[in-house]
Amino acid sequence: MKPSTAQQHTVFIWFRQDLRITDNQALTAAVKMARQQQLRLKAVYIATPEQWQQHDVGLKQLDFIQRHLRCLQQALAALGIELSLWHCDTFADVLPLWQQQVAQHKAVAIFAGAEPEINEQQRDQALLDAGLPLNLTNEHCILAPGTVRNQSGEMYRVFTPFFKRWRELAAAKAFVPLPPPAPLASAVSITAPITLPVATGNSEHWRAGEGEAKQRLQQFVRQAAAEYAEQRDFPALDGTSSLSPYLALGVISPRQCLAALLAQFPDAIVDDTSPARTWLAELVWREFYRHLLVAFPHLCMGASFNPLGGQIHWRQADDDFAAWCEGRTGYPIVDAAMRQLNQIGWMHNRLRMIVASFLTKHLLIDWRHGERWFRRQLLDGDLAANNGGWQWSAGTGCDAQPYFRIFNPMTQSEKFDPDASFIRQYVPEVADWSLKQIHHPHNRSAAELFAVSDYPLPIVEHSAARARALDRLSVLKKAN
Repeated sequence: MKPSTAQQHTVFIWFRQDLRITDNQALTAAVKMARQQQLRLKAVYIATPEQWQQHDVGLKQLDFIQRHLRCLQQALAALGIELSLWHCDTFADVLPLWQQQVAQHKAVAIFAGAEPEINEQQRDQALLDAGLPLNLTNEHCILAPGTVRNQSGEMYRVFTPFFKRWRELAAAKAFVPLPPPAPLASAVSITAPITLPVATGNSEHWRAGEGEAKQRLQQFVRQAAAEYAEQRDFPALDGTSSLSPYLALGVISPRQCLAALLAQFPDAIVDDTSPARTWLAELVWREFYRHLLVAFPHLCMGASFNPLGGQIHWRQADDDFAAWCEGRTGYPIVDAAMRQLNQIGWMHNRLRMIVASFLTKHLLIDWRHGERWFRRQLLDGDLAANNGGWQWSAGTGCDAQPYFRIFNPMTQSEKFDPDASFIRQYVPEVADWSLKQIHHPHNRSAAELFAVSDYPLPIVEHSAARARALDRLSVLKKAN
C-alpha cells in the first residue's frame, strides 16, 4: 500500500535564537501543523562558522550555544522529534541549502523565529524571495518591532516616551506563555550529542538548560525583584537576575520573564510605584534597542546613531586598549570588571557603564573597539544590547548619556564597591591595600610607589583625561 501524499511531506522547525521548547511560537505552530495534517516534522539548527567569525561571536558563547543545543536535543527527543545539525559557512549559503532540503523532503512549511539584525533579515528575505515556505514568528520581543510607534508612526528616539507607549500597549494584552508541545511521537534515541564544527571556549561557570533559566527567573521575581532598584548597582551583591545569557540565546523568552514578574507583581505595568517597575524598565530597554535595530539597520553596520559621532577624533592607542582589555589600567574597579568579563563571560551592568565610559572618555578610544571586545567575550553577546549600551556610554547613540557626563572611576568605586569586596575578588594584587589606596590608586605615598608591586600605576590621570574628553567630544554638542 502506498503512503498518502500528506505522509510524504514535511514541516520544518528551524531553531535560531530560541533554544527552548516552552513559549516557542514557531515550535508550537510546527507541531500543530504536523499533528493536524499528519506530516513529518524535522527540527534543525544551522551552524555558520564563518558568519559567526565575521560577527565576532565569542568562544565562550559558542560553548554555551553547544551546551544548550544538547539540552534542546534531549527535550525534543522526549517529544519524539530529532534535532539535526546542518552546516554551511555563511548566510549566503543558507538559501541553496534550504532549496536542496525543501526539494528533498517535500517541505510544505518552515517555521522560525524572526531576528532583528540586518544580515539575519536579509538571509530570511532571500528565502522568501525565492518562494520558500518560511513562516516567521516574533520570539525575541514582547511587543514586536514596529508595533510601538509615536503619533507620527515613527520609531521613538528617546526611551521614556517609548516606555510609556509600550506600557499602554502592553497593559491591554494578556501574557500567557505557551506550554511545551505534547509529544508528537514516542521518544527518539540520541545517537550522538550535537557538536558544533568550531572551536569553543569554557562556559562552565553558567549552568545550561531551560530548567536552570526558569529556576533563576522564579527565584529572582520572588526574592530579589522588589529590591532590584536598591541592589542592582552593587557588583558584590547578587542583586540582578543574571538572565541575560539565557535571554540572548532564547533559552527563556522575554514574555516568560514578563509573565513571571506580573504573577508576583500584577500592577507592575500600570503602577508607577510598583517595586517591580525598575526591572520592568530593564526588560523594555532590551526591547527598545531591538526595535531600534530594525528601524535603523545602519546600527548593525558600525554606524553611530548620531551622525556627529563621525566627527570625533578618536585616539589610536593600542597599548592602552590592550591594558583595558586585560584589566591592567591601574584603576582597580575597571580592572576587576574586565577580569570578571574575561574569566566568566559576563559583567555586572553598572561595571559595563564604568568600563565603557573609561575606554571612550578617559582613553578616547573608539567605542566600536570596546563593542567588539565585549562581543568576543560575553555569553550574553547580543548586537542590539551591546551596540545600544556602548553608544549610550560614548554619547553617540539614541537617548545616550551626554558627552560631558564622564564617570569618575574613583567615586564609582567608592559608591558601588565601598568595602572593595568585589575588587579584591578579581584583583588580588590589591587585596592588602587600604580602602583609600584601592579607591584612589593614584594617591600612593612615595614609599608605596617605589615598593615592589605587581599592580600597575594608573595609565591616565582622571582630571587631565576628563579635560581632554570634553574637548574632543564637544563635536557632539550640536543638535542633529
